[in-house]
Amino acid sequence: MQIVPVILCGGSGTRLWPLSRTHLPKQFLRLAGDRSLLQDTALRLHGFADLGRMVAVANEDNRFLLAEQFAEIGVESDILLEPAARNTAPAIAAAACWVLSRDKSAGVPLLLVLPSDHAIADTVRFRQAVQAGIPHARAGRLVTFGITPVRAETGYGYIERGKATDGGYLIERFVEKPDLATATDYLASGEYFWNSGMFLMRADTYVNMLRQHAPEIAVAAERSVELAKADLDFVRLDPVAFAGSPSDSIDYAVMEHVGDGVVVPLDAGWNDIGAWDALHQLGPSDAAGNFTQGDTLLQETSNSLIWANSRLVAAIGVADVVIVETADAVLVTRMTDSQAVKHVVARLKAEGRCESEFHTVVHRPWGSYEGVAEGDRYQVKRLVVKPGRSLSLQMHHHRAEHWVVVRGTARVTRGDEILTLSENQSTYIPLGATHRLENPGRIDLEIIEVQSGSYLGEDDIVRLNDTYGRHEQ
Repeated sequence: MQIVPVILCGGSGTRLWPLSRTHLPKQFLRLAGDRSLLQDTALRLHGFADLGRMVAVANEDNRFLLAEQFAEIGVESDILLEPAARNTAPAIAAAACWVLSRDKSAGVPLLLVLPSDHAIADTVRFRQAVQAGIPHARAGRLVTFGITPVRAETGYGYIERGKATDGGYLIERFVEKPDLATATDYLASGEYFWNSGMFLMRADTYVNMLRQHAPEIAVAAERSVELAKADLDFVRLDPVAFAGSPSDSIDYAVMEHVGDGVVVPLDAGWNDIGAWDALHQLGPSDAAGNFTQGDTLLQETSNSLIWANSRLVAAIGVADVVIVETADAVLVTRMTDSQAVKHVVARLKAEGRCESEFHTVVHRPWGSYEGVAEGDRYQVKRLVVKPGRSLSLQMHHHRAEHWVVVRGTARVTRGDEILTLSENQSTYIPLGATHRLENPGRIDLEIIEVQSGSYLGEDDIVRLNDTYGRHEQ
């Protein structure tokens, strides 16, 4: 029986702001090494026998970033695009229905459901835990993996274990995030695990359980897959059908109703990196307990996380603090208040500020752009176009653009003209002119773009033709 990995990629990681943002959430960040958390999750699966083709469930905004990061590490996957956020139960249901429709001749597979944004230090123990869960999953039980707690943690849900079974325990109950006194009692009892959000089950078992306990989710998932459409390398779930699903977690929709669910213990250096204090625990730290990244200078500082993204950060005489610097925002908080960062993000969203959505470097399927300067009726950007990529054929109603090539070779379509520009050459795109920028070379193309006009918003783009199937900015 094949194991099909299902990686859930829709999290927002608001408690890791200002590094994690809507259009670059934490699963795509390189927080614990040279690879992103998403890439580590995918590579963690290497070594399993009879592994089926992976399925990733993601939102539309991050689809190209997801595909790019998989391509970097040579991982192939079906990528299902959720038209709306509906929590884990519908996302897993769509993946299950997709796999059942895709692999009809291969028998019913097991789904190994994994969040894309967790760190696991000991891959061998992780695989051993999955192997321990396989017989239970094959027998039609829903299996989850419980993290052996190492402290009284109030930021996680818990699972109370019941009677021992081969390689695990029957699930007695799921418990919401407790207060500190309750969490301390859970830790002392030895009868509770942290809820990891990882699952192993037969695809058909999960769909049948949904039909029984959450039929609206099952119907919406099945219909959204039946009406799904291919879009380049992606599968777009039907928006009307999927949006009709209730929003619910797999714990509430299914697991709490199952009488013979199994929890398999997992003691493998797991960390969900849910907030800055969790990243600090991941380390590595210096002799004073400081976790640092980037250009930092510390004096009489202890037990702190200092992250410098774009400039020098100096910390003097502080302890138990988090300082995170990016090009457009700085976070300073006590380590114990790390969970509250999400409230700052909520305020930014409520005020319509872009710092919750984008970094100054914004990723696009063709490359990226970065704001350099802006003023009344002008702004300057740095564009990086990857080899062989191109922007859409487009026009603007309110702005003109001046492009200067600083690296590489540019092919520019401007109206009926096609120009080839090298370093230190430039061209002008009048307001209303149809234009396209391409990189025909083998190295990155870097452009300095000067925009001028009455309105300079990113929504002033009329796409006439686009390689990537985009219709709006």
